[in-house]
Amino acid sequence: MKLETAIIGTVEGTGTDLVPLPSAPLPAAPLPEAVREYVRASKAENTLRGYTSDWRDFCGWCESHGSLCPLPAAGDTVAAYIAECAGHLKPGSIQRRLNAIAEAHKAAGLDSPTHAAIVRNTLKGIRRTLGVAPVQKAPTLTDDIRAMVDATDAGLIGVRDRALILLGFAGAFRRSELVGLDAEDCAFGKDGLRVTLRRSKTDQDGAGRKIGIPYGSNPETCPVRTVQAWLEAAAIGAGPLFRSINRHGRVQAGRLPGIDVARVVKKLADRAGLDPAKYAGHSLRAGHATSAAIAGASERSIMKQTGHRSVQMVRRYIREGNLFRENSAGKLGL
Repeated sequence: MKLETAIIGTVEGTGTDLVPLPSAPLPAAPLPEAVREYVRASKAENTLRGYTSDWRDFCGWCESHGSLCPLPAAGDTVAAYIAECAGHLKPGSIQRRLNAIAEAHKAAGLDSPTHAAIVRNTLKGIRRTLGVAPVQKAPTLTDDIRAMVDATDAGLIGVRDRALILLGFAGAFRRSELVGLDAEDCAFGKDGLRVTLRRSKTDQDGAGRKIGIPYGSNPETCPVRTVQAWLEAAAIGAGPLFRSINRHGRVQAGRLPGIDVARVVKKLADRAGLDPAKYAGHSLRAGHATSAAIAGASERSIMKQTGHRSVQMVRRYIREGNLFRENSAGKLGL
């Protein structure tokens, strides 16, 4: 099936159509560019990229299976597609593929085939067969963080890496939040560091929130002092807080990529004697919540720091932290 232009717009910087639509007469009054720009901005860039990739995969699958029609797609077609996806994708990824298909149909003013009973039942069967428990990266607990700090490099890279993991751990930041910070977002005071988080995964509208990072009792693992040391050593007064360092030891102007947070965590976990395969950027955020729960912090205080909106989400970490602290088996006298 020949696919023409899109009415939702493109993924910024790629020129790739988010949702290609079939040939159709042009509307009598094209949408103003301002409307198109705001429609493009209605979803996060990563979401747009994901939808684009997933939609392209579905269209390719339809073409390779006897030129099935992707738009409008029949419920039987979508059910067959996700059944085949179940051979190599997790249920969460399959759900994202369905979301992309639904968005394409919504953009074309068509009913989504993802609501068909055969699609819903196929997805339910996939979930029951494969299970939906997420594979979580291990949390970096307080002792792990101390060991990782001890394992950092000498020189400027070590200064940056210490600031990165300690601020990420103390602030319970997602890696995207951590690398998205600017020096101007950091205000140092007598009580510690006040970080202004201008945008996050759960705050796409940019309402922003402030996060307090108190001084640590140990200067070597104090997140406030290490961030100050990094800013001074790198001579950063404005712009991206965390940056790449080239092989000549020079700090670059650009922002540190999010994937580099995972690389730093894995590198230091390995040096600290931990299995690097079990750790990634999210380990800092999960480690904060789990360590705080072990120390007896309340749900409310943990959620205030992590920014979780769902009690159920943060309770996963609290259950992990309380696994042995509040364990009835310890009262059995064994």
